[in-house]
Amino acid sequence: MNETQIKLTKLASCAGCGAKVGAGTLAQMLDGFVTHQDPRLLVGYDKSDDASVYQLDEETALVQTTDFFPPIVDDPFLYGQIAAANAISDVYAMGGEPKLALNILCIPEHMEAHTVQEILRGGYQKAYEAGVIISGGHTINGAEPIYGLAVSGFVHPQRILKNCGAMPGDALILTKPLGIGILTTSDKADLVEPAVMERIYRQMATLNKTARDIMLQYDVHSCTDVTGFALLGHSYEMAQGSDCTIHIQTQYVPYHQEAYPLAEMGFIPAGAYRNRAYAEAGVSVRADISLAMQDILYDPQTSGGLLIAMPQKDADECLKRLHESIPQAAVIGYVTKRQDAWIILE
Repeated sequence: MNETQIKLTKLASCAGCGAKVGAGTLAQMLDGFVTHQDPRLLVGYDKSDDASVYQLDEETALVQTTDFFPPIVDDPFLYGQIAAANAISDVYAMGGEPKLALNILCIPEHMEAHTVQEILRGGYQKAYEAGVIISGGHTINGAEPIYGLAVSGFVHPQRILKNCGAMPGDALILTKPLGIGILTTSDKADLVEPAVMERIYRQMATLNKTARDIMLQYDVHSCTDVTGFALLGHSYEMAQGSDCTIHIQTQYVPYHQEAYPLAEMGFIPAGAYRNRAYAEAGVSVRADISLAMQDILYDPQTSGGLLIAMPQKDADECLKRLHESIPQAAVIGYVTKRQDAWIILE
């Protein structure tokens, strides 16, 4: 049987960013490591941010990140596009401009050469769209297909967007709707219409470049991209890092409506349970917010949107600009001084 007859997603035990190790587990793994100290390292792994940032000179800092995962779709070209868009997004979330990338690829021994080529072609196409040069990489054989990129970019040292800068009075903008993990999980059981999945695929393959370009025209205080740790996991990190409380107004959160009944039926990816275990203790939930809605907020996203904290006075104008290209972007909440909970669902 050739590779086109064996679905890519059937070769992987987890899909997309749902394969991501939980944030709490990662913190325990890295606790106590001895590392070199360097004042030019402006953002390191100890900050739980999207990428590392190292200052080169007064005008330039290097942004570095890596991201890779098993197939979330069966089309190898689309898989390559989504994986590349997802990896490049971390540089956008830091306010940077991605420039160079290295392929990271693991292929099962029985996978056909054409399938491998299509995965790489998808990655190169998306990198080209982002203005990124793929200059090399590394490939190994393994039990499951894995693809992604190590990405380098640049940002001005005074214009780095961290996930720890939110301030009381900020509005929160989310640029892509949620529900990706629930829908891709449900699609494995043939519970999602093909037209819906086509919409999901387009979203995952869409770069966050336009959102980055627009938000940089305003006084953004904090930014992160919403991926494997879900909206609540990434909001939890932003709230803790900023020592503020984030209020999420659930009625304004954009999500794919088809995900809601599937969440009610229990089609929840394993990553959502890891995200809940990580963040739930810091989340206060209004009594009338349904479990299905909470599951959508804990749902791991693959190549998700940007979560942006900016002054309320700029948010409406920024959102209007975003809507010209990203109609589903929305103001989903606000930031206050530290309260009893890190996150309050309203």
